[in-house]
Amino acid sequence: MINGQHTTVIIPVLNEELSIVPVIRDIPDDVDRILVVDNGSSDRTRERALAAGAEVVCEPRKGYGNACLTGIGAAGCTDIIAFIDGDYSDYPADLTSVLEPLAQGRCDLSIGCRQFVADGKPVLPRHQIWGNRLSCFLIGIIHGARWNDLGPMRGIRRSCLERLNMQDRNFGWTAEMQIKAFRSGLRVLEIPVRYRKRTGQSKISGTLKGSVLAGCKILYWTLRLVSTRKTVFTDGDP
Repeated sequence: MINGQHTTVIIPVLNEELSIVPVIRDIPDDVDRILVVDNGSSDRTRERALAAGAEVVCEPRKGYGNACLTGIGAAGCTDIIAFIDGDYSDYPADLTSVLEPLAQGRCDLSIGCRQFVADGKPVLPRHQIWGNRLSCFLIGIIHGARWNDLGPMRGIRRSCLERLNMQDRNFGWTAEMQIKAFRSGLRVLEIPVRYRKRTGQSKISGTLKGSVLAGCKILYWTLRLVSTRKTVFTDGDP
């Protein structure tokens, strides 16, 4: 537990046999459960995750959002749910910095804000860096939320996550969560985290099709949620 809060980490994966073991190995010991959601891998990702000590659930319907939703369903009773990629681009040890503000009650959603330059070199393709910055800029202009990243490493209180009624099935998951959280009056905090080049090829930024689809889906949620009513939680709410 972290500060008395039961914490579950969800790791959506698709053919990550080369990286899943170090991801699981580096997750902080005070995390209670590690759930790997296999999104239809054709390699030995499942076997290696099980051997490394994680629980594995399967979601055959392709899509990052589908995998996350299945993981949430499998998480059961837990105070905090965290998400991290299975490609070892995140530093799992940084989950401690991301989750502590949640466990201490200082925020409702904590987002790992990636540092895109390491040793003076970009760790992401430039088009993905600029696409991420443009997405954050548009969200700021349209919704008034000022963020620097839509990164995959994040933690959220389970009670708050249920209020968001997440729906995206693929590329727009992170944008949907952050915009809904802002418009619902949740306390959102960005925490600087390290980042590195992923192991293997990205299913999104590694292909032109994936990059275009991701950009379109983020724009979709940015525009779709404009008309939703802003709310503010009271002291009795999560």
